[in-house]
Amino acid sequence: MEPSGNEFLRGTLKTIVLKLLTERGRMYGYEITQSVKERTQGEVILTFGALYPVLHKLQQEGLLITESVEVDGRLRKYYTLTPRGNEAAIQKVSDFERFVEVMKHLLQPAPALSLGQ
Repeated sequence: MEPSGNEFLRGTLKTIVLKLLTERGRMYGYEITQSVKERTQGEVILTFGALYPVLHKLQQEGLLITESVEVDGRLRKYYTLTPRGNEAAIQKVSDFERFVEVMKHLLQPAPALSLGQ
């Protein structure tokens, strides 16, 4: 995605993270970034600098919880949705799908106006 596409990405990061966590249950940061990269065939690269503030905000909002687990001698922080987070994910995905449909209609060429009516 072109750098100008970053503005679209910023507005959808919460939705992306919530959706991934509803599907996978529990994920850590690198796993989230790789999942986004794979699912978009490399079109969307989610940086840690963009991801972690979103994860922290979702945690502050009570939408996800964290669990630190030692893996190969290092702590790995896993993120899991709370029941409220699951509800928010469903709502945000639904809202985004509606938004995409509206944008499709908006971006279609306008029908030609007929003269004489």
